Amino acid sequence: MTGVTDFTYQEDLQLDCKKQIPLKHRLARHMRTQNGKKHYECEECKKKFSFKSHLAVHMRIHSGEKPYECETCKSKFSTKSHLAVHMRIHSGEKPYECETCKKKFSAKCNLPAHMRIHSGEKPYECETCKKKFSVKSHLTVHMRIHNGEKPYECETCKSKFSDKSNLAVHMRIHSGEKPYECKTCKSKFSVKSHLTVHMRIHSGEKPYECETCKSKFSTKTHLNLHTRIHSGEKPYECDVCKKKLSSQFALTEHRRTHTGEKPYGCETCKIEFSFKSEFAKIIRTHNGEKPYECEAWLEKFSMKNDLTRHMKTHADEKPYEFEELKSDTRC
Repeated sequence: MTGVTDFTYQEDLQLDCKKQIPLKHRLARHMRTQNGKKHYECEECKKKFSFKSHLAVHMRIHSGEKPYECETCKSKFSTKSHLAVHMRIHSGEKPYECETCKKKFSAKCNLPAHMRIHSGEKPYECETCKKKFSVKSHLTVHMRIHNGEKPYECETCKSKFSDKSNLAVHMRIHSGEKPYECKTCKSKFSVKSHLTVHMRIHSGEKPYECETCKSKFSTKTHLNLHTRIHSGEKPYECDVCKKKLSSQFALTEHRRTHTGEKPYGCETCKIEFSFKSEFAKIIRTHNGEKPYECEAWLEKFSMKNDLTRHMKTHADEKPYEFEELKSDTRC
């Protein structure tokens, strides 16, 4: 075999890269991957490709063409390989396994990103704020914080989102879909993270701890709100009276002192309330629920604030008197 001209369909050609090329028509394609030449340019975005077929597939991004349809759910895809990966959702096939933790994936591209959890590698850095990411798509979504881009629009209400997954979650507001169910109490949720937080009601888990007073919370949001007690931070200002409050919820309820709005109505006594805490209290009055208990007197209260006020009556008691009181009341 003297050169390319002597190459036949039956022969294998040994290249410098040691790769065996079994067919002549594949040689030219393979050589392009070796020399890095990209002759085919997209007229829309100027991205270049080594092969005409790759350019043709890329053009579907601009045209929106999706010729490959899933027979099961009718989802459409721009490439046959994307359809093949999608089909594993229905079949449950996950052929790619992490050697470290044995977690399996349906798409090969998901495995390298997962492996970075174990290695801690974050090769993608935001040029604006220097934050690093283990997955390139996460950086792409993050960059929209800086540029304000929101390419995903809800067809129903025209709300826009920076992340496709956020749009999917938002759409459940309109559809009413709640695919995540609590196995304990059968409550349903539209977002998986909401179910995770809800489950802590049953488990009693409070993984977020205040560094100042060691109080624990079931959600990071509640911890952040709590820390403002110590910092005195009140970032929300009433546009009517300029009063500052520590949370958006507190501001919303405060504004009702100006508007007179009473969105909470009791079906039993027909009384309406501006504040959720007042509404909760009247409900407990009707059903007799008193979840807050004084350990000294064994007296119970329907509201935590009532217990707090009651506990102040013990403030001047001597420790030994308090202990005796607890002992007496338990006999």
